[in-house]
Amino acid sequence: SVPGTKVELTVSCRNLLDMDTFSKSDPVVVLFVQVSGSSEWKEFGRTEVIDNTLNPDFVRKFVLDYYFEEKQNLRFDVPPRFQSALFVAQDFLGQAFVALGEVIGSQRGRLERPLTGVPGKRCGTILLLAEELSNCRDIVTMQLCANKLDKKDFFGKSDPFLVFYRSNEDGTFTICHKTEVVKNTLNPVWQPFTIPVRALCNGDYDRTVKIDVYDWDRDGSHDFIGEFATSYRELSRAQSQFTVYEVLNPRKKCKKKKYVNSGTVTLLSFSVESEFTFVDYIRGGTQLNFTVAIDFTASNGLPSQPTSLHYASPYQLSAYALALKAVGEIIQDYDSDKLFPAYGFGAKVPPDGKISHQFPLNNNMENPSCVGIEGVLESYLQSLRTVQLYGPTNFAPVINQVAGTAAQVTDGSQYHVLLIITDGVISDMLQTKEAIVTASSLPMSIIIVGVGPAEFEAMEELDGDEVRLSSRGRYAERDIVQFVPFRDYVDDSGNQVLSMARLAKDVLAEIPEQLLSYMKTRDIKPRQADP
Repeated sequence: SVPGTKVELTVSCRNLLDMDTFSKSDPVVVLFVQVSGSSEWKEFGRTEVIDNTLNPDFVRKFVLDYYFEEKQNLRFDVPPRFQSALFVAQDFLGQAFVALGEVIGSQRGRLERPLTGVPGKRCGTILLLAEELSNCRDIVTMQLCANKLDKKDFFGKSDPFLVFYRSNEDGTFTICHKTEVVKNTLNPVWQPFTIPVRALCNGDYDRTVKIDVYDWDRDGSHDFIGEFATSYRELSRAQSQFTVYEVLNPRKKCKKKKYVNSGTVTLLSFSVESEFTFVDYIRGGTQLNFTVAIDFTASNGLPSQPTSLHYASPYQLSAYALALKAVGEIIQDYDSDKLFPAYGFGAKVPPDGKISHQFPLNNNMENPSCVGIEGVLESYLQSLRTVQLYGPTNFAPVINQVAGTAAQVTDGSQYHVLLIITDGVISDMLQTKEAIVTASSLPMSIIIVGVGPAEFEAMEELDGDEVRLSSRGRYAERDIVQFVPFRDYVDDSGNQVLSMARLAKDVLAEIPEQLLSYMKTRDIKPRQADP
């Protein structure tokens, strides 16, 4: 996979505690990163020391790999100046805890946090600025052709294709692109193709790019015609002139005195454009709005029975609550108002026992929003006590409801994520497919978390990773559904999440791509953050 997004953090502090009697403090900031899935903190690095100031702007930056789908906890310590790694606790100037996603998710990528940790004293604040490193933003489009390649096939000519490799730090090569095969010719012209610069050279313009030329064979034993090497920098010169490479076959070169080459490859065109990233849109002010829908159908089992998926013991959250918490805690960093509309479906609702497929968990039709994931959990537990689990299991009403909201603002400033938690026994498959196909042209994504032991074939079909979802001959414009079975992430007893981090990662991994695909098809550029 393409190396992760690199984010550069710039650190400043304001109004630090004044510890020195004779001059102001000499601050430094030490960054610790929490090891994923544990409570251990590792020192990541430290800024330079700035003498004699309570308002330092540090020059040395922290460059971190950023993953949207993981909660990356950071801790900033501000010890005073110290001679060794050991500093005296009483001189401590404060610390701050923050998730990297919170910095990126805050306006213009700037976040100010109070420093705490010195009892009874105001410790000032720490200011963080997150910027995505830009060397890896570009996407290249190029086209190549070849002339007079060696004939490899006994009958007819060769069927040539190219394989591109980027070189790694350790001298090994990683495949990064294959062209299509052009049949029966020694002078093929390949289709133009696009590739991210970082896939081609990981942002290092002088790194070797190796290209092999093969003759395609049906049985997979493709014949090697020859190879040549170049670099991103060399390829990019082709913007002004054709570049011709000799294709060489080392074995032939050794054997034959008169060997010149096995043909030539010409770079016909090469262009670069900047690719916008998920971070660009979030920093440009795109808001993620998160809606929750929970399955209250009878197939889940009576909530009072330990076998029920809704059963919560005094010691243990239910499968539904666990799934909600795990996913919600990541996404809430990106939802600025932290207000989550939350619905239930498939229950008989008081006072008149009508079946509803979109009743607000907080019982407030006018305003179904709960405050924070904690608020959603509270309302969910409250609803379990007041409604009667029933059926059928209809997804379409709540999908259409979120789609209706998403359709109101389509300029890219709002993006909706609907989380459906279900036991997977769906009754309105046709209506749901229709609803998803319609929603696929709107700024929204749907995450389905399947709890319990079902097979979930229907959910896999809705996911559309293998086969693009269609309804009555209409195909989904983009893939907007991500399905994960919760049981893959829990221990055998079903009441301990083995890895919250892995669950959240798999659930959220597709959201950035889905948001980008919406923006791209609508040609929406990120709003420029004010400088």
